[in-house]
Amino acid sequence: MSANLDGQLVVAISSRALFDLEEENRVFEDGPAPVLTRDLPPGVKKDAAYMKMQLERLDVPARPGVAFSLVKKLLAFNDAPESRGEAVSPAEPRQRVEVVILSRNDPVSGMRVFRSAQHYGLNIQRGTFNRGAPPWRYLKPLHANLFLSTHLSDVRAALEAGVPAAQVYPHSVRASDAHPNEVRIAFDGDAVLFSDEAEMVFQAQGLSAFQAHERDKAAQPLLAGPFKPLLEALQRLQQAGTSRMSIRTALVTARSAPAHERAIRTLMNWNIEVDEVMFLGGLAKGPFLREFEPDFFFDDQTGHVNSAAQHVPAGHVVSGASNRPT
Repeated sequence: MSANLDGQLVVAISSRALFDLEEENRVFEDGPAPVLTRDLPPGVKKDAAYMKMQLERLDVPARPGVAFSLVKKLLAFNDAPESRGEAVSPAEPRQRVEVVILSRNDPVSGMRVFRSAQHYGLNIQRGTFNRGAPPWRYLKPLHANLFLSTHLSDVRAALEAGVPAAQVYPHSVRASDAHPNEVRIAFDGDAVLFSDEAEMVFQAQGLSAFQAHERDKAAQPLLAGPFKPLLEALQRLQQAGTSRMSIRTALVTARSAPAHERAIRTLMNWNIEVDEVMFLGGLAKGPFLREFEPDFFFDDQTGHVNSAAQHVPAGHVVSGASNRPT
């Protein structure tokens, strides 16, 4: 019988989202230093010096990147024993989470990525390395629940294909290590968990019209946004239960009363629970996220992502009214 990932939370992630490869990426983007090119024949491809650099660093583990903490903690669900007293053979642990590398890197650089994962104890066995070609097309056969990448075009294409995806900001502050046994994830509301219906009212008519619209429709659930499936998958993972790992989620939104009720009622209608909700009424999200200490934060507006990235790992969900071409 062939292998499958049925019933697992599948996270697809690029090499640069998982590891700090920014120095190597600058060699690719800006051109290599002479020392990297002196042994290369003329006419080689642009990425040859990059490949040479990665090969020379094959035994040097890459530093943890922006999404490293999120991946490490999610994979820990595979190691944690059952909380309900079920007997599990040590030789056959229950696989709840699968992490797959989907990378624009070349196969040679892929060797370093896998070695770096092994160095940190990350049980990552699958990956595609496509030497510059977009990897997002492999999300569908993986049935991925999440795709994290630094490439905006790949993220946009993934979202259009119906996969929750975010552009990782490499300059983001790394996650706190204060909660080693708890995955903490924070979401924006409109255009992330929810549709952008209300956001379009706000952009077209202003705050007063938005609040009136949401007050009048408080009992009418919002349509699903691109990250509702991920929140559902996280809830299933949480409900599976382990004695060592748990998940804590937060809704961090610019909404305020009276627009708060529709958001809460929508989650209730979906039978989804979140642990914390912050109705910030336009206040900068970064300082509040700093206190929540998430392993990752998702938002559709670049201003909020930039504010968050000063304090926590953050990514841009390229969807909704704020991201449509003008």
